[in-house]
Amino acid sequence: MEKTKTTPRIPATPLAAGQVWRVAGLNLRVARVGPLLVDYKLAKPDAVRVPNKMGGKATISKYLKKNKAVLIEG
Repeated sequence: MEKTKTTPRIPATPLAAGQVWRVAGLNLRVARVGPLLVDYKLAKPDAVRVPNKMGGKATISKYLKKNKAVLIEG
């Protein structure tokens, strides 16, 4: 049996308040992080009024991973 080489994984950054993620032309700004829920805003970078949204930590993490989000600020 041959051993295959695995590429090292970069550990995922945990969600924290004040982070800004770039996702497919949109910015996801994390406002608050609780034990189960995350308050965030998802909008274009130059948007003026953006509604607050709330979602589960696991859901937001999966969304960021699925869409290959890049951490801009944090």
